[in-house]
Formats: sequence, C-alpha cells, structure tokens
Amino acid sequence: MKEAIAFYTNILDFKLKYTDASDEDWVVDLINGDAELQLTSIEKNLHGFAVNVWVDEVDSLFEKYISRGLDASSKKESPVHQGPLKQTWGTREFYVTDASGNTLRFCKADAKRH
Repeated sequence: MKEAIAFYTNILDFKLKYTDASDEDWVVDLINGDAELQLTSIEKNLHGFAVNVWVDEVDSLFEKYISRGLDASSKKESPVHQGPLKQTWGTREFYVTDASGNTLRFCKADAKRH
C-alpha cells in the first residue's frame, strides 16, 4: 500500500481523500479533481485491472509524469506505454502500469467524434 500511495500521489497527482488515511489501512481513497480511485489490499487475488482516466490533454500530462519519474522501461513492447498514440477507435491514449500491475489508460476523446 505504501508503494501504491507514493506512486499515485507523487507521480499521478492524486491526493488522499481523507487526511487520516495511512499506508497501513486496507482501503485508501484517492482523488484528483473529479476522479476518484480506491486502492485495496484486501482483494489480493484480483490483479491487473485496467481503468480509463478521461483527461483534457494527454501529451503534456505524459511529459509531466515522465519528469516526475514515471518509468515505462518494463513495458518496452507496448508503444502506448512509451507515449500518447492516436487510436483507431477515436481516442489519443497513453498507459501507465503501477508497481502492482494495474494499468491506467489516460484517454482524450477525438474532437471529431463529438
């Protein structure tokens, strides 16, 4: 939990929702604007979920995360982990996989599709 909280708060701009939360809790809620994530160490058998995070801008956000220490070297086989890509389904995306194997898909909808 300590490693996950550090990753989400130091690199991805999330904050603890409750000021009394700690890395010794089994469940921790994180917020970033209107986005909210819940980390849990209770369901250890559930591993590797993917979550879409809809944002207004992916390119500058990716650069910001890289400057804070985001390391995608373990995902060299995945171009979308290396930087934002335009997808055929109408989004521009990059992926971030945390130390626990959970993947966040940072997505911006193509303006032409709206």
